Amino acid sequence: MTPGIPAAMERPHFIGIGGAGMSGIAKILAQRGAKVAGSDARESGTAEALRALGATVHIGHAAAHLADDASCVVVSSAIRDDNPELVRAAELSIPVVHRSDALASLMNGLRGLAVAGTHGKTTTTSMLAVALTDLDLDPSYAIGGDLAGPGTNATHGEGAVFVAEADESDRSFQKYDPEVAIVLNVELDHHANYASMDEIYESFEAFTAKIVPGGTLVVSADQPGAVELTARVRDREGLNVVTYGEADSADVRVHRITPRGLTSEVTVLLNGKFLTFSVSVPGRHYALNAVAALAAGVALGVPAHNLASALGTYTGVKRRLQLKGEAAGVQVIDSYAHHPTEMTADLEAMRGAAADARILVVFQPHLFSRTQELGTEMGQALALADASVVLDVYPAREDPIPGITSELIIDAARTAGADVTAVHDKDAVPATIAGMAKPGDLVLTMGAGDVTDLGPRILDHLSS
Repeated sequence: MTPGIPAAMERPHFIGIGGAGMSGIAKILAQRGAKVAGSDARESGTAEALRALGATVHIGHAAAHLADDASCVVVSSAIRDDNPELVRAAELSIPVVHRSDALASLMNGLRGLAVAGTHGKTTTTSMLAVALTDLDLDPSYAIGGDLAGPGTNATHGEGAVFVAEADESDRSFQKYDPEVAIVLNVELDHHANYASMDEIYESFEAFTAKIVPGGTLVVSADQPGAVELTARVRDREGLNVVTYGEADSADVRVHRITPRGLTSEVTVLLNGKFLTFSVSVPGRHYALNAVAALAAGVALGVPAHNLASALGTYTGVKRRLQLKGEAAGVQVIDSYAHHPTEMTADLEAMRGAAADARILVVFQPHLFSRTQELGTEMGQALALADASVVLDVYPAREDPIPGITSELIIDAARTAGADVTAVHDKDAVPATIAGMAKPGDLVLTMGAGDVTDLGPRILDHLSS
Protein backbone atom coordinates (compact mmCIF):
# COMPACT_ATOMS: atom_id res chain seq x y z
CA MET A 1 0.00 0.00 0.00
CA THR A 2 1.45 3.35 -1.02
CA PRO A 3 -0.67 6.29 0.18
CA GLY A 4 -0.05 9.48 -1.71
CA ILE A 5 0.63 12.99 -0.52
CA PRO A 6 -2.51 14.54 1.03
CA ALA A 7 -4.09 17.52 -0.69
CA ALA A 8 -2.30 20.82 0.09
CA MET A 9 0.70 18.93 1.50
CA GLU A 10 2.84 18.93 -1.64
CA ARG A 11 5.03 21.81 -0.40
CA PRO A 12 4.41 22.13 3.35
CA HIS A 13 6.30 24.52 5.59
CA PHE A 14 6.61 23.49 9.27
CA ILE A 15 7.12 26.12 11.96
CA GLY A 16 9.05 24.34 14.69
CA ILE A 17 9.96 21.44 12.40
CA GLY A 18 12.42 20.00 14.93
CA GLY A 19 9.76 19.26 17.53
CA ALA A 20 8.96 15.66 18.39
CA GLY A 21 5.47 15.72 16.86
CA MET A 22 6.18 18.05 13.95
CA SER A 23 9.35 16.31 12.78
CA GLY A 24 7.60 12.95 12.52
CA ILE A 25 4.97 14.28 10.14
CA ALA A 26 7.62 16.11 8.13
CA LYS A 27 9.68 12.92 7.80
CA ILE A 28 6.73 10.88 6.54
CA LEU A 29 5.77 13.55 4.01
CA ALA A 30 9.36 13.76 2.78
CA GLN A 31 9.46 9.97 2.41
CA ARG A 32 6.24 10.12 0.40
CA GLY A 33 7.83 12.62 -1.96
CA ALA A 34 6.60 16.01 -0.72
CA LYS A 35 8.87 19.05 -0.96
CA VAL A 36 9.21 19.71 2.78
CA ALA A 37 10.58 22.89 4.34
CA GLY A 38 10.51 24.42 7.78
CA SER A 39 12.28 26.27 10.55
CA ASP A 40 13.40 25.56 14.08
CA ALA A 41 14.95 27.54 16.90
CA ARG A 42 18.29 25.72 16.84
CA GLU A 43 20.36 23.10 15.10
CA SER A 44 19.79 19.50 16.14
CA GLY A 45 20.21 15.92 15.09
CA THR A 46 16.56 16.02 14.03
CA ALA A 47 17.25 18.90 11.67
CA GLU A 48 20.11 16.94 10.10
CA ALA A 49 17.91 13.85 9.75
CA LEU A 50 15.29 15.91 7.95
CA ARG A 51 17.87 17.39 5.60
CA ALA A 52 19.06 13.85 4.82
CA LEU A 53 15.51 13.13 3.63
CA GLY A 54 15.62 16.16 1.32
CA ALA A 55 13.87 18.70 3.53
CA THR A 56 14.98 22.34 3.74
CA VAL A 57 15.47 23.33 7.39
CA HIS A 58 16.13 26.95 8.39
CA ILE A 59 17.49 27.85 11.81
CA GLY A 60 15.65 30.70 13.50
CA HIS A 61 12.26 32.12 12.65
CA ALA A 62 11.96 34.79 9.95
CA ALA A 63 9.36 35.75 7.38
CA ALA A 64 11.89 35.19 4.60
CA HIS A 65 12.10 31.49 5.47
CA LEU A 66 8.57 30.91 4.17
CA ALA A 67 8.58 30.30 0.41
CA ASP A 68 5.93 32.15 -1.56
CA ASP A 69 4.79 28.91 -3.21
CA ALA A 70 4.34 26.92 0.02
CA SER A 71 1.13 24.91 -0.22
CA CYS A 72 0.44 25.18 3.51
CA VAL A 73 1.99 26.11 6.85
CA VAL A 74 1.89 23.45 9.56
CA VAL A 75 1.83 24.59 13.19
CA SER A 76 1.43 23.10 16.65
CA SER A 77 -0.43 24.66 19.57
CA ALA A 78 2.93 25.94 20.86
CA ILE A 79 3.36 28.38 17.94
CA ARG A 80 2.37 31.91 18.92
CA ASP A 81 0.28 34.19 16.72
CA ASP A 82 3.11 36.71 16.35
CA ASN A 83 5.55 34.20 14.85
CA PRO A 84 6.94 36.01 11.77
CA GLU A 85 6.42 33.03 9.49
CA LEU A 86 2.82 32.67 10.61
CA VAL A 87 2.27 36.40 10.05
CA ARG A 88 3.78 36.07 6.58
CA ALA A 89 1.50 33.13 5.80
CA ALA A 90 -1.51 35.32 6.51
CA GLU A 91 -0.13 38.01 4.19
CA LEU A 92 0.30 35.45 1.40
CA SER A 93 -3.07 33.76 2.13
CA ILE A 94 -1.29 30.43 2.60
CA PRO A 95 -3.50 27.93 4.46
CA VAL A 96 -2.48 27.15 8.04
CA VAL A 97 -2.88 23.52 9.11
CA HIS A 98 -2.65 22.25 12.67
CA ARG A 99 -0.23 19.40 13.27
CA SER A 100 -3.05 17.05 14.24
CA ASP A 101 -4.92 17.69 10.98
CA ALA A 102 -1.74 17.00 9.03
CA LEU A 103 -1.24 13.72 10.88
CA ALA A 104 -4.89 12.74 10.40
CA SER A 105 -4.53 13.27 6.65
CA LEU A 106 -1.50 10.95 6.61
CA MET A 107 -3.56 8.21 8.28
CA ASN A 108 -6.43 8.38 5.78
CA GLY A 109 -6.96 5.10 3.96
CA LEU A 110 -4.87 3.13 6.45
CA ARG A 111 -5.79 1.05 9.49
CA GLY A 112 -5.18 3.56 12.25
CA LEU A 113 -4.02 2.58 15.72
CA ALA A 114 -3.98 5.59 18.05
CA VAL A 115 -2.40 5.50 21.52
CA ALA A 116 -3.74 7.97 24.09
CA GLY A 117 -3.42 8.58 27.81
CA THR A 118 -1.93 11.07 30.23
CA HIS A 119 1.23 8.94 30.54
CA GLY A 120 2.91 6.16 28.60
CA LYS A 121 1.86 7.09 25.07
CA THR A 122 5.33 7.27 23.59
CA THR A 123 6.47 3.96 25.07
CA THR A 124 3.34 2.06 24.05
CA THR A 125 3.30 3.50 20.53
CA SER A 126 6.97 2.59 20.21
CA MET A 127 6.41 -0.95 21.39
CA LEU A 128 3.75 -1.43 18.73
CA ALA A 129 5.87 0.15 15.99
CA VAL A 130 8.83 -2.09 16.80
CA ALA A 131 6.77 -5.27 17.17
CA LEU A 132 4.75 -4.79 13.97
CA THR A 133 7.94 -3.97 12.08
CA ASP A 134 9.60 -7.09 13.46
CA LEU A 135 6.63 -9.10 12.16
CA ASP A 136 7.24 -7.70 8.64
CA LEU A 137 3.96 -5.75 8.63
CA ASP A 138 5.93 -2.61 7.66
CA PRO A 139 3.74 -0.09 9.52
CA SER A 140 3.91 3.65 9.26
CA TYR A 141 4.32 5.31 12.63
CA ALA A 142 4.59 8.72 14.27
CA ILE A 143 5.88 8.82 17.84
CA GLY A 144 6.76 11.55 20.33
CA GLY A 145 10.27 10.21 20.88
CA ASP A 146 13.10 8.53 18.99
CA LEU A 147 13.23 4.74 19.09
CA ALA A 148 16.50 3.49 20.55
CA GLY A 149 16.93 0.95 17.74
CA PRO A 150 16.03 2.76 14.49
CA GLY A 151 16.87 6.13 16.07
CA THR A 152 13.85 7.85 14.55
CA ASN A 153 10.41 8.95 15.68
CA ALA A 154 8.56 8.32 12.41
CA THR A 155 8.65 6.42 9.18
CA HIS A 156 6.51 5.79 6.13
CA GLY A 157 5.87 2.07 5.72
CA GLU A 158 4.32 0.16 2.86
CA GLY A 159 1.96 -1.79 5.13
CA ALA A 160 -1.70 -1.16 5.88
CA VAL A 161 -1.27 -0.05 9.53
CA PHE A 162 -0.47 3.43 10.83
CA VAL A 163 0.47 3.64 14.53
CA ALA A 164 0.23 7.13 16.02
CA GLU A 165 0.74 8.73 19.39
CA ALA A 166 -2.46 10.67 20.10
CA ASP A 167 -1.92 13.85 22.11
CA GLU A 168 -4.69 14.92 24.47
CA SER A 169 -2.93 18.09 25.69
CA ASP A 170 -4.75 20.42 23.28
CA ARG A 171 -7.63 18.07 22.34
CA SER A 172 -5.97 17.43 18.98
CA PHE A 173 -6.38 13.66 19.36
CA GLN A 174 -10.04 14.17 18.54
CA LYS A 175 -9.05 14.61 14.88
CA TYR A 176 -8.20 10.94 14.26
CA ASP A 177 -10.45 8.08 13.10
CA PRO A 178 -8.63 4.98 14.36
CA GLU A 179 -9.70 1.39 13.93
CA VAL A 180 -8.14 0.62 17.31
CA ALA A 181 -7.50 3.12 20.10
CA ILE A 182 -5.66 2.62 23.38
CA VAL A 183 -6.38 4.67 26.50
CA LEU A 184 -3.70 3.94 29.09
CA ASN A 185 -4.90 6.30 31.83
CA VAL A 186 -6.95 9.45 32.33
CA GLU A 187 -5.64 12.08 34.76
CA LEU A 188 -5.76 15.84 35.14
CA ASP A 189 -2.83 17.52 33.39
CA HIS A 190 -2.27 20.32 30.87
CA HIS A 191 -3.84 22.86 33.18
CA ALA A 192 -3.69 25.66 30.63
CA ASN A 193 -6.22 23.75 28.49
CA TYR A 194 -8.32 21.78 31.00
CA ALA A 195 -9.99 23.27 34.06
CA SER A 196 -11.35 20.06 35.58
CA MET A 197 -11.54 16.29 35.35
CA ASP A 198 -14.98 16.66 33.77
CA GLU A 199 -13.37 18.46 30.84
CA ILE A 200 -10.73 15.72 30.61
CA TYR A 201 -13.39 12.99 30.52
CA GLU A 202 -15.38 14.87 27.89
CA SER A 203 -12.28 15.17 25.75
CA PHE A 204 -11.45 11.46 26.00
CA GLU A 205 -15.09 10.57 25.27
CA ALA A 206 -14.87 12.67 22.11
CA PHE A 207 -11.66 10.83 21.17
CA THR A 208 -13.25 7.40 21.61
CA ALA A 209 -16.30 8.55 19.62
CA LYS A 210 -14.04 8.86 16.58
CA ILE A 211 -13.16 5.14 16.59
CA VAL A 212 -14.58 3.72 13.37
CA PRO A 213 -17.80 1.66 13.65
CA GLY A 214 -16.88 -1.88 14.64
CA GLY A 215 -13.54 -0.70 15.96
CA THR A 216 -11.99 -1.42 19.34
CA LEU A 217 -11.12 0.58 22.43
CA VAL A 218 -8.34 -0.99 24.52
CA VAL A 219 -8.46 0.56 27.99
CA SER A 220 -6.92 0.03 31.42
CA ALA A 221 -8.95 -1.91 33.96
CA ASP A 222 -6.77 -0.64 36.82
CA GLN A 223 -6.40 3.13 36.58
CA PRO A 224 -9.41 4.95 38.12
CA GLY A 225 -9.76 7.55 35.37
CA ALA A 226 -9.69 4.89 32.67
CA VAL A 227 -12.25 2.81 34.58
CA GLU A 228 -14.55 5.84 34.74
CA LEU A 229 -14.10 6.43 31.00
CA THR A 230 -14.97 2.80 30.31
CA ALA A 231 -18.20 3.15 32.28
CA ARG A 232 -19.11 6.19 30.19
CA VAL A 233 -18.53 4.60 26.77
CA ARG A 234 -18.93 0.84 27.18
CA ASP A 235 -22.51 0.75 25.90
CA ARG A 236 -21.81 2.81 22.80
CA GLU A 237 -23.20 1.08 19.72
CA GLY A 238 -20.57 -0.23 17.31
CA LEU A 239 -17.71 -0.02 19.83
CA ASN A 240 -15.84 -3.07 21.08
CA VAL A 241 -14.23 -2.51 24.49
CA VAL A 242 -11.28 -4.63 25.63
CA THR A 243 -9.92 -3.99 29.12
CA TYR A 244 -6.45 -4.99 30.28
CA GLY A 245 -4.59 -4.95 33.58
CA GLU A 246 -4.25 -6.63 36.95
CA ALA A 247 -7.92 -6.34 37.92
CA ASP A 248 -9.76 -9.67 38.04
CA SER A 249 -12.34 -8.24 35.65
CA ALA A 250 -9.80 -7.43 32.91
CA ASP A 251 -10.35 -9.06 29.53
CA VAL A 252 -6.58 -9.36 29.13
CA ARG A 253 -5.52 -10.04 32.71
CA VAL A 254 -2.00 -9.63 34.00
CA HIS A 255 -1.27 -12.77 35.99
CA ARG A 256 2.28 -11.95 37.04
CA ILE A 257 5.03 -9.35 36.51
CA THR A 258 8.49 -10.62 37.45
CA PRO A 259 11.32 -8.04 37.70
CA ARG A 260 14.62 -9.19 36.23
CA GLY A 261 17.06 -6.33 36.82
CA LEU A 262 16.48 -3.68 34.14
CA THR A 263 13.98 -5.96 32.37
CA SER A 264 10.85 -7.85 33.39
CA GLU A 265 8.83 -10.90 32.45
CA VAL A 266 5.06 -10.67 32.05
CA THR A 267 2.46 -13.43 32.10
CA VAL A 268 -1.06 -12.63 30.92
CA LEU A 269 -4.29 -14.59 30.62
CA LEU A 270 -5.65 -13.96 27.13
CA ASN A 271 -8.62 -15.83 25.66
CA GLY A 272 -8.34 -18.49 28.34
CA LYS A 273 -4.64 -19.19 27.78
CA PHE A 274 -1.52 -18.04 29.64
CA LEU A 275 1.10 -16.21 27.59
CA THR A 276 4.53 -15.15 28.88
CA PHE A 277 6.86 -12.64 27.25
CA SER A 278 9.76 -10.32 28.08
CA VAL A 279 9.84 -6.54 28.37
CA SER A 280 13.28 -4.97 28.04
CA VAL A 281 12.60 -1.99 30.32
CA PRO A 282 12.06 -2.14 34.10
CA GLY A 283 8.95 -1.39 36.09
CA ARG A 284 5.33 -2.38 36.41
CA HIS A 285 4.05 0.56 34.36
CA TYR A 286 6.19 -0.36 31.34
CA ALA A 287 5.02 -3.96 31.64
CA LEU A 288 1.42 -2.76 31.57
CA ASN A 289 2.19 -0.61 28.52
CA ALA A 290 3.37 -3.80 26.78
CA VAL A 291 0.14 -5.58 27.70
CA ALA A 292 -1.87 -2.71 26.23
CA ALA A 293 0.18 -3.01 23.04
CA LEU A 294 -0.46 -6.75 22.98
CA ALA A 295 -4.22 -6.29 23.34
CA ALA A 296 -4.30 -3.64 20.61
CA GLY A 297 -2.30 -5.73 18.17
CA VAL A 298 -4.59 -8.69 18.74
CA ALA A 299 -7.57 -6.41 18.05
CA LEU A 300 -5.97 -5.66 14.67
CA GLY A 301 -5.81 -9.37 13.96
CA VAL A 302 -2.16 -10.08 14.76
CA PRO A 303 -1.69 -13.55 16.35
CA ALA A 304 -1.07 -13.10 20.08
CA HIS A 305 1.88 -15.51 20.30
CA ASN A 306 3.71 -13.82 17.42
CA LEU A 307 3.06 -10.37 18.80
CA ALA A 308 4.21 -11.31 22.30
CA SER A 309 7.52 -12.57 20.93
CA ALA A 310 7.94 -9.43 18.80
CA LEU A 311 7.32 -7.16 21.79
CA GLY A 312 10.47 -8.64 23.30
CA THR A 313 12.52 -6.98 20.53
CA TYR A 314 11.64 -3.51 21.83
CA THR A 315 14.76 -1.89 23.25
CA GLY A 316 13.40 1.42 24.51
CA VAL A 317 12.85 5.03 23.57
CA LYS A 318 15.28 7.86 24.12
CA ARG A 319 14.62 9.61 27.44
CA ARG A 320 12.39 6.80 28.78
CA LEU A 321 14.71 5.34 31.44
CA GLN A 322 17.51 5.46 28.88
CA LEU A 323 20.95 4.47 30.12
CA LYS A 324 23.31 7.29 29.15
CA GLY A 325 26.47 5.62 30.40
CA GLU A 326 28.56 4.66 33.40
CA ALA A 327 31.60 6.31 34.96
CA ALA A 328 33.38 5.79 38.29
CA GLY A 329 30.94 2.99 39.07
CA VAL A 330 27.92 5.31 38.71
CA GLN A 331 25.19 4.72 36.11
CA VAL A 332 23.44 7.78 34.64
CA ILE A 333 19.90 7.25 33.34
CA ASP A 334 17.59 9.75 31.63
CA SER A 335 13.87 9.97 32.40
CA TYR A 336 11.26 12.10 30.63
CA ALA A 337 8.95 11.95 33.66
CA HIS A 338 7.50 15.36 34.55
CA HIS A 339 4.07 14.55 36.02
CA PRO A 340 3.94 13.16 39.60
CA THR A 341 2.47 9.85 38.43
CA GLU A 342 5.27 9.40 35.91
CA MET A 343 7.91 10.43 38.44
CA THR A 344 6.60 7.95 40.99
CA ALA A 345 6.43 5.15 38.42
CA ASP A 346 9.98 5.69 37.17
CA LEU A 347 11.42 6.01 40.67
CA GLU A 348 9.63 2.86 41.80
CA ALA A 349 10.91 1.06 38.68
CA MET A 350 14.46 2.15 39.43
CA ARG A 351 14.08 1.20 43.09
CA GLY A 352 12.99 -2.27 42.02
CA ALA A 353 15.96 -2.61 39.66
CA ALA A 354 18.56 -0.97 41.88
CA ALA A 355 18.69 -3.49 44.73
CA ASP A 356 20.68 -1.68 47.45
CA ALA A 357 22.00 1.15 45.23
CA ARG A 358 21.31 4.78 46.10
CA ILE A 359 19.15 6.74 43.66
CA LEU A 360 20.11 10.37 43.06
CA VAL A 361 17.73 12.53 41.02
CA VAL A 362 18.30 15.72 39.06
CA PHE A 363 14.77 17.05 38.56
CA GLN A 364 13.74 19.95 36.34
CA PRO A 365 10.08 21.00 36.73
CA HIS A 366 8.31 21.49 33.40
CA LEU A 367 5.84 24.38 32.96
CA PHE A 368 4.76 26.94 35.53
CA SER A 369 1.11 25.89 35.28
CA ARG A 370 1.96 22.25 36.03
CA THR A 371 4.17 23.31 38.95
CA GLN A 372 1.38 25.49 40.30
CA GLU A 373 -1.16 22.66 40.23
CA LEU A 374 1.02 19.63 41.00
CA GLY A 375 4.12 20.97 42.74
CA THR A 376 3.23 19.36 46.07
CA GLU A 377 2.77 15.95 44.45
CA MET A 378 6.07 16.34 42.56
CA GLY A 379 7.86 16.99 45.84
CA GLN A 380 6.24 13.96 47.44
CA ALA A 381 7.40 11.81 44.52
CA LEU A 382 10.99 12.96 45.04
CA ALA A 383 10.87 11.48 48.54
CA LEU A 384 11.28 8.08 46.82
CA ALA A 385 14.87 9.05 45.90
CA ASP A 386 17.78 8.98 48.32
CA ALA A 387 18.72 12.55 47.38
CA SER A 388 17.59 15.06 44.77
CA VAL A 389 18.79 18.20 43.07
CA VAL A 390 15.95 20.46 41.88
CA LEU A 391 16.45 23.02 39.11
CA ASP A 392 14.42 26.08 38.20
CA VAL A 393 11.18 25.60 36.25
CA TYR A 394 11.65 24.97 32.53
CA PRO A 395 9.10 27.35 30.96
CA ALA A 396 8.80 25.82 27.47
CA ARG A 397 5.92 27.72 25.85
CA GLU A 398 4.71 29.49 29.01
CA ASP A 399 5.31 32.88 30.56
CA PRO A 400 6.20 32.93 34.28
CA ILE A 401 3.41 32.90 36.86
CA PRO A 402 4.11 35.26 39.80
CA GLY A 403 5.09 33.35 42.91
CA ILE A 404 5.38 29.98 41.15
CA THR A 405 8.91 28.59 41.39
CA SER A 406 10.61 25.27 42.05
CA GLU A 407 10.61 26.22 45.76
CA LEU A 408 7.03 24.85 45.87
CA ILE A 409 8.40 21.42 44.98
CA ILE A 410 11.41 21.69 47.26
CA ASP A 411 9.29 22.65 50.27
CA ALA A 412 6.89 19.75 49.63
CA ALA A 413 9.78 17.32 49.19
CA ARG A 414 11.38 18.34 52.46
CA THR A 415 8.04 18.09 54.24
CA ALA A 416 7.84 14.52 52.92
CA GLY A 417 11.28 13.80 54.38
CA ALA A 418 13.31 14.09 51.18
CA ASP A 419 16.95 15.17 50.99
CA VAL A 420 16.75 18.01 48.44
CA THR A 421 19.26 20.58 47.18
CA ALA A 422 18.17 23.60 45.12
CA VAL A 423 20.51 24.45 42.24
CA HIS A 424 19.61 27.50 40.19
CA ASP A 425 22.57 27.33 37.82
CA LYS A 426 22.18 24.31 35.54
CA ASP A 427 25.88 24.43 34.70
CA ALA A 428 26.70 23.72 38.34
CA VAL A 429 24.79 20.44 38.41
CA PRO A 430 27.48 18.09 36.99
CA ALA A 431 30.00 19.10 39.67
CA THR A 432 27.31 18.94 42.38
CA ILE A 433 26.28 15.41 41.41
CA ALA A 434 29.89 14.26 41.00
CA GLY A 435 30.49 15.42 44.57
CA MET A 436 27.45 13.51 45.86
CA ALA A 437 27.73 10.25 43.93
CA LYS A 438 29.51 7.13 45.12
CA PRO A 439 30.32 3.90 43.24
CA GLY A 440 27.18 1.84 42.82
CA ASP A 441 24.80 4.83 42.77
CA LEU A 442 22.21 5.45 40.07
CA VAL A 443 21.77 9.04 38.86
CA LEU A 444 18.46 9.89 37.21
CA THR A 445 18.12 13.10 35.16
CA MET A 446 14.36 13.70 35.16
CA GLY A 447 12.08 16.12 33.31
CA ALA A 448 10.74 17.08 29.89
CA GLY A 449 13.04 20.08 29.35
CA ASP A 450 16.75 20.40 28.63
CA VAL A 451 17.76 18.52 31.80
CA THR A 452 18.45 15.64 29.39
CA ASP A 453 21.59 17.50 28.25
CA LEU A 454 23.15 17.07 31.69
CA GLY A 455 23.65 13.30 31.50
CA PRO A 456 26.82 13.34 29.36
CA ARG A 457 28.22 16.27 31.35
CA ILE A 458 27.68 14.42 34.62
CA LEU A 459 29.47 11.40 33.17
CA ASP A 460 32.39 13.62 32.14
CA HIS A 461 32.69 15.00 35.69
CA LEU A 462 32.50 11.53 37.18
CA SER A 463 35.24 10.33 34.84
CA SER A 464 37.55 13.14 35.86
